Amino acid sequence: MYLDAIADADPYPYWLDDVDEPDSNSTLVRIEDCDLAVVGGGYTGLWTAIIAKERNPARDVVLIDAFSVGSAASGRNGGFLESSLTHGVANGMSRFPDELGRLEQLGLENLDAIEAAIRRYGIDCDYERTGVIDVTTSEQGVVDFADDFALLSVLGQDVELLDEQAMRQQVDSPTYRGGLWRKGRAALVDPARLAWGLKAAAESHGVRIYEDSKATALRKDGGGVLVKTPLGGVRATKVALATNAFKPLLRRIGRYIVPVYDYAMVTEPLSSSQMAEIGWSGRQGLSDYANQFHYYRLTEDNRILWGGYDAIYHWRGKVNPLLEQRPETFALLSQHFFETFPQLEGTKFTHVWGGAIDTSTRFSVFWGTALSRRVGYALGYTGLGAAAARFGGEVMLDLLDGNQTKATSLRFVQKKPLPFPPEPFRFLGIQATRWALGHEDRTGKRNLWLRLLDRLGLGFDS
Repeated sequence: MYLDAIADADPYPYWLDDVDEPDSNSTLVRIEDCDLAVVGGGYTGLWTAIIAKERNPARDVVLIDAFSVGSAASGRNGGFLESSLTHGVANGMSRFPDELGRLEQLGLENLDAIEAAIRRYGIDCDYERTGVIDVTTSEQGVVDFADDFALLSVLGQDVELLDEQAMRQQVDSPTYRGGLWRKGRAALVDPARLAWGLKAAAESHGVRIYEDSKATALRKDGGGVLVKTPLGGVRATKVALATNAFKPLLRRIGRYIVPVYDYAMVTEPLSSSQMAEIGWSGRQGLSDYANQFHYYRLTEDNRILWGGYDAIYHWRGKVNPLLEQRPETFALLSQHFFETFPQLEGTKFTHVWGGAIDTSTRFSVFWGTALSRRVGYALGYTGLGAAAARFGGEVMLDLLDGNQTKATSLRFVQKKPLPFPPEPFRFLGIQATRWALGHEDRTGKRNLWLRLLDRLGLGFDS
């Protein structure tokens, strides 16, 4: 059954299969001069350009992308806008306990700012601020949720602890044992339409955007920086790097991130009777409570997007379009889907896709500057960057401009994650960690390898 469900699926991101996709911009074929050059047309780059112009309309900004705006992770992700900047409150507490309260507040302000911008610029992206429910299928998860509920309550968040019956009243699956509903702390969006709307917003401010213009190198150039492209380049006073999982222009960054492949699929639209079978009238985003977790949500026309679980790292961090299709992962995801929702037997998937995201050992964005503070970067989001990217771009601008803010004074901003080891230890360590995380999910036991990583402050998950 689960193989039949994916037999006719289109191997293409559902969100990008849209008749309203904007036309591509011109390729950069000359040297452009500007105040700020932004490298990367995903969320981080787009927000950086927009905020730079909102702060100073006279600032001349050029943005370049190797392909088209929103064509990579920003246009094909699950569309979860989470307020957390630290990849969840538990990860934040373990790494930045003294700053967690401020980080949670900054994250909420960031999500509010995204919502305000969507309204201000009239971006049609199916925005829904429904919150998100973490679900558990184990008794240990129920215990852990009680601890998380207590912590979130102390932080003043609107959160509801759901027992099995209450969880199944929200969304009905025979696998559920409980849930933790974080209300108002997350929204859902069509990610591609958000990226295209931000592109239009940036251009409305006068940002010059060039597509199919890959940055190949950067170097000091007088009092500024020259970013080279195959047919031209950008000479800028300051440069903001927003390259996500792609090979970084600064070699030093490569120690702190690895590209991993994440996969997702989307069903055909559910009928009214199928929707009645599962409930989900609140339309919240859902996520498993596990190391290898699924994320899932409803689209505007009541399809279910179902993704996650596998996080695949390839030898030496290989990134290649051929790796965006992985039939064995799609088969596994389909099997898991029908185990979660057996009442949807016979449902077909219409689209299956994957792509690279960047991950860091602390699972959250980090920052830095180079070339005498002429170049800034923000990356390492680990799959929760759809909302955090705005914060990443804003802080990157502050670091480039030397602004002292509530954010720039935090250790969260000032401290970098621990680097990944070099190859072959990187590859072997990641594979060992993936096996150990899966073993913990199956048995509930955290082995010596994972406890060692905990002690060292290193991490890797899906």
